[in-house]
Amino acid sequence: MAATLVTCCIKPFLLKSRFFSLYTHRQKLISLQRVTPFIQSKGVPRSGFFCRGVLNNNTSYDKSDVVNTNGKERNLWLYNTMSKQKELFKPAVVGKVGMYVCGVTAYDLSHIGHARVYVSFDVLYRYLRHLGYEVKYVRNFTDVDDKIITRAKDLGDDPLKLSRHYCEEFHRDMAYLCCLPPSEEPRVSDHIPHIIDMIQEILNKGSAYTIGGDVYFSVDKFPEYGQLSGRKLEDNRAGERVAVDSRKKNPADFVLWKSAKEGEPFWQSPWGPGRPGWHIECSAMSAAYLGYTFDIHGGGMDLIFPHHENEIAQSCAACDKSDIRYWVHNGFVTIDSQKMSKSLGNFFTIRQVIDIYHPFAVRYFLISTHYRSPINYSDVLLESASDRVFYIYQTLEDSQTLLSQPVKTSLRDSIPLATVSCIEKFHDEVTTSMSDDLHTNAALAAMSEPLKLMNDLLHTRKGTSFEGGDVKGRKANGYDSFLSLRKRRSGSDIDYWKINRLMRKWTTKHWYLGKKQEFRLESLAALEKSIRNVLVIVGLMPSSYKEALQQLKEKALKRSNLTEDQVLQRIEEREAARSNKEYEKSDAIRKDLAAVGIALMDSPEGTTWRPAIPLALQELLLAPT
Repeated sequence: MAATLVTCCIKPFLLKSRFFSLYTHRQKLISLQRVTPFIQSKGVPRSGFFCRGVLNNNTSYDKSDVVNTNGKERNLWLYNTMSKQKELFKPAVVGKVGMYVCGVTAYDLSHIGHARVYVSFDVLYRYLRHLGYEVKYVRNFTDVDDKIITRAKDLGDDPLKLSRHYCEEFHRDMAYLCCLPPSEEPRVSDHIPHIIDMIQEILNKGSAYTIGGDVYFSVDKFPEYGQLSGRKLEDNRAGERVAVDSRKKNPADFVLWKSAKEGEPFWQSPWGPGRPGWHIECSAMSAAYLGYTFDIHGGGMDLIFPHHENEIAQSCAACDKSDIRYWVHNGFVTIDSQKMSKSLGNFFTIRQVIDIYHPFAVRYFLISTHYRSPINYSDVLLESASDRVFYIYQTLEDSQTLLSQPVKTSLRDSIPLATVSCIEKFHDEVTTSMSDDLHTNAALAAMSEPLKLMNDLLHTRKGTSFEGGDVKGRKANGYDSFLSLRKRRSGSDIDYWKINRLMRKWTTKHWYLGKKQEFRLESLAALEKSIRNVLVIVGLMPSSYKEALQQLKEKALKRSNLTEDQVLQRIEEREAARSNKEYEKSDAIRKDLAAVGIALMDSPEGTTWRPAIPLALQELLLAPT
């Protein structure tokens, strides 16, 4: 009776413990379906040039792998620019999310600043779907705009034809960066009737006025103007997509419809031939696909004012029930603390960057900083990202290669508690960080421990098999004590606190048993699956680890201005020098290659090479800030 009472009282305490798994250790060792992966190791199916894990409406995750930790599903919190604080995400319709993200003005190749916007919202899109939401993601193209018309005139091209070309180039860039296609991708030129109808509704309600074929929104008619940005009317930047026109009633009034000018595309309207202003386009297209009330409206921080401020004003004027629940904005990519932009001329196109860095390295670089924080574009950060991606894929490829080899017995449905503890900690950290306003940087950092354990299981020859006959080693670390406790029947006088204490000691100091660990293959399979699931969520899962590794090596060779034959020749020269005991020469060869980002790896099987951060950039990383 007393033992039963103790057991009943202790269960609530254990539910709150990171080591709750100890209470059910016996059952988990018998059958660990939640974390046992069970890879079909005959090859990896392909689904794209660079990217694996492209989701469709039929795609589902094993939510227990990441989202559900110790039986508790986490909530998602997002920073809302409107309220200036993080808020618990609750969609207007249970289980469904409407999300609109302002797209590019298609008149040139997109730069890394654009990449950050759409990678950031791709991660949000993926995570919402991972959480089980049905997401309607709308991302527009602005294909009617002053910048497009000006560029087309300079090139002697048709504006709409020019814009179509750069829309296609944008699609290629997004595919390289492993961004999922949105649910809808409207273009302004296809939605002129929707825009005209909205402008007419705003006029009917007295919030706009006409001047000689132009239509302007009257900001004085919307008292809440400035609520998103916190800025005053006089802060509106005349001339920056806010037309300078002395005929306006208020200098802050912005154009809804522009009368036609010679040589420019135009459409017929109740106010004469012309074309829409920039701000009205997004209001009309978001309403056409999501209605006036939807969940998330996103874009870069530069759009907060005036673009999104103007969107709110005109949408509310057209429909007094207009309501966007969450305004989400990402930070800038900067160069020398200045925002990257075409107008400043301080930009690198996505094509320029992925010409020398793998797209996954670029994506890793972009999500290695929290999406709302600025990120400085630099070679040292891109090299660091490339090095990290190579390490991740090499570890997973080595694991997959080992698991694909014939074995005498099939994988068992069991893994050691140490592996379970590592995976659960990883899942908990990923879920906590992603659910807290998408801290992808923390989620990426959480991979370190499971990757370290995988490498130990793959490559470390030293270690003690405590399940074997090394009595001294077993007693020294308390493992025998743990085994004796775990064999007692549930409901007896088990000292749960002692189990907890012993397991903490054992798992933190003695789980790295290398190649001698029992259930080694099962552990590798479970760890590989847990990391793979997270890579899919953040958009870093390649179609093949092996192919991605080869592509990363090719990019490194390009940055070093070397061919692989030249590297292999240098390796042969180094081997000859070592054979002749010319150690200074062999060290010089290694150092010369390391200086350009080529690291030599010696092993009993010979010398191979892998990409590395060039020595000069390594010094920058290590230098005090």
